Amino acid sequence: MTDAPASQAPSSPSRPAPSRDSADAGYQATRRQGLAALTLGAIGVVYGDIGTSPLYTMKEIFAPATGVPLDAASLIGAVSVIFWALMLVVTLKYVVLILRADNHGEGGGLALTALAAQAVQGQPRLRHALLLLGVFGATLFYGDSVITPAISVLGAVEGLHLITPTLDAWVVPLSVLILVGLFALQRHGTAVVGRWFGPVIVLWFVTLGVAGGVHIAEAPAILAALNPVHAWDFLAGRGWHVFAALGAIVLALTGAEALYADMGHFGRRPIQLAWTGLVMPSLALNYLGQGALLMNDPTAIENPFYRLFPDAWLLPAVVLATAAAIIASQAVISGAYSMTRQAIQLGFLPRMRVRHTSAREAGQIYLPAVNWVLLAGVVAAVLHFGSSSALAAAYGIAVTLTMLITTLLTWFVVRRAWRLPAPLAIAATAFFLTLDVLLVAGCAVKFLDGGWFPLVLGLLLFVAMSTWSRGRSQLLAGIRRDGLDLRPFVDGLDTVGICRADRTAVYPVADPTTVPQALLHNLKHNQVLHLTNVILTVVFEPVPWVAMSDRIEVEPLGHGFWRVTLRYGFMNTPDVPQALTLAASHGLRVPVFETSYFLSRETVVPTPGQGMAAWRESLFAVMSRHASDVSAFFRLPDNAVVELGTRVQI
Repeated sequence: MTDAPASQAPSSPSRPAPSRDSADAGYQATRRQGLAALTLGAIGVVYGDIGTSPLYTMKEIFAPATGVPLDAASLIGAVSVIFWALMLVVTLKYVVLILRADNHGEGGGLALTALAAQAVQGQPRLRHALLLLGVFGATLFYGDSVITPAISVLGAVEGLHLITPTLDAWVVPLSVLILVGLFALQRHGTAVVGRWFGPVIVLWFVTLGVAGGVHIAEAPAILAALNPVHAWDFLAGRGWHVFAALGAIVLALTGAEALYADMGHFGRRPIQLAWTGLVMPSLALNYLGQGALLMNDPTAIENPFYRLFPDAWLLPAVVLATAAAIIASQAVISGAYSMTRQAIQLGFLPRMRVRHTSAREAGQIYLPAVNWVLLAGVVAAVLHFGSSSALAAAYGIAVTLTMLITTLLTWFVVRRAWRLPAPLAIAATAFFLTLDVLLVAGCAVKFLDGGWFPLVLGLLLFVAMSTWSRGRSQLLAGIRRDGLDLRPFVDGLDTVGICRADRTAVYPVADPTTVPQALLHNLKHNQVLHLTNVILTVVFEPVPWVAMSDRIEVEPLGHGFWRVTLRYGFMNTPDVPQALTLAASHGLRVPVFETSYFLSRETVVPTPGQGMAAWRESLFAVMSRHASDVSAFFRLPDNAVVELGTRVQI
């Protein structure tokens, strides 16, 4: 049913922004937790990705391909660049600025895109361009969701080499085994293991800080890296080779987007407290410690992270690092589920099967199709690249492009929505754009070495998502072109000559101005019209939550016909039968056991010479055929659904 409400485009953002749905159990349960619990949860979920970066960052900065010499000046300079990159990009840009751009408490690429689109609602072309830009940024997240589990687990398991080189042959098989087990467990939800995420990652960050601090004490000269002059000298002294160095240094920033993406789960304050109170100090100490270690023992460049630990602690360190890598992987996997659901409800992907894995937490979902596609991508990445060093070449370009897109979208929010003074908005945007462009350029030099991988994946997804959005628009236009206007049809009904069934019929449609094809088929083949007929449209607003008070609009049309609009945010879980109970206060009664749902299952017929290119129309037709069951998506009762087919040309 390709024109079903699940495919309905977001309505115009010119409407007043609805408030968060007070009935959303997951959100309310989260907000009832104390600040300490939320901060602990943020440490476990938000910072797993950036927290595993010390496993491989320093090794890659001094890899032969970068041309950076392994001497004291370069060590101080490289650590200084890492420290100030964390301060400027993560602390200043994300923790201080971007976290303020909340869309009714939610963050992330699509939430920011919706805010930017609202800020330019009077300029349709610009709004459309921003929506496409935001969707492209969202597709890059999937590249990150493939590479992060692969590089994190590989980087952790590679510590086995230092225990005994004979285990080298087991690094890739063991990594694949861990990843397959992780993805296989997704269908059970994260509630059981999730409670351990926070404590394990806290232990991980404490270990990072302590291990680094021990080596700083042995070579305190590394503390000179806190002076930004050394960062400048390091970058300026590289010449054109600076981009190769930046391509490695950016590995220390991967995971920064998670601060913003997970804001809706934990809130701004816990994320800020976790960063300033534990995460940032621990990361800084560990990078400084690795620099100090290499100043004393340049041979430790083989694996500077694990060489921080004495031999007796290597095995526990590998186990803890592997646990941290699994948690980091879990965070991006869950994020991919959430991003996919948002894209579906904003009209950029066809319906997919969504399973809720928790009765208490509405945000804990599992999408089988996404899970297995991600697993295939992750295993392919591990087998193809084979090591964290090889994967490092593919890592970073998707993240830095996402950071660049975030800065561009934020400009429209701070200038158009927040009305910040032009000089301040321009200066801040120009500063962060400069940083982002440098980081993107640094990763671009690794394009042929693996950087193409996340870009190709993102472009393929962007083509699919833009094709689905465009195809839906053309499908809706085709329905309007070939359909009958609803109002004249109702006004001209011969209510005397038609048999009326004493039940309620609900017709979910994407276009509430035309007569549903299912209704026409019912009249034509069954010669019957129900006593009460509800023309139902579900609209997903470009905001995370729609309150119950704004959920339903009811319009009587006469002759037993009603036009009903249900509104949801892209974080709401649609439940049509439950929402229709609200119609009673508007004079419309929809009895649960006396209601049938008539669905129009459209078969898309690509037509040469109009609309999209032929291959895109064929792609849209394939996506339409494989869209999941609409009755399950909207929680319609199985024994009350009747499907009637029709063909629509695009």
